[in-house]
Amino acid sequence: QVQLVESGGGLVQPGGSLRLSCAASGSGSSLYAMAWYRQAPGEQRERELVARITSGGSTSYATSVKGRFTISRDNAKNTVYLQMISLKPEDTAVYYCNRWLSSEWVPWGQGTQVTVSS
Repeated sequence: QVQLVESGGGLVQPGGSLRLSCAASGSGSSLYAMAWYRQAPGEQRERELVARITSGGSTSYATSVKGRFTISRDNAKNTVYLQMISLKPEDTAVYYCNRWLSSEWVPWGQGTQVTVSS
């Protein structure tokens, strides 16, 4: 079964940068469109789609992060990245990766906490 392991989060000041990684176990991961999601603090917050990358490398972004976040992938390493710059306090959330299509989701990983605060 595919397992997803996110890493790279941390505490950063507003305007700072972080690079998140998502390593997928198992073969065949390069065939799927992958995405980063985030869930902000608060019981009623839903998981929000942040960025998506197809198997061919086409990307799309939520309006709130466009121009600041960059998603990329290394198929040889079964790893997806999220480069984040100009971070804002409202980017504070737990970040998760998974396949883009909900019908193809695999079990969620533990996520990685990103906290933007001075």
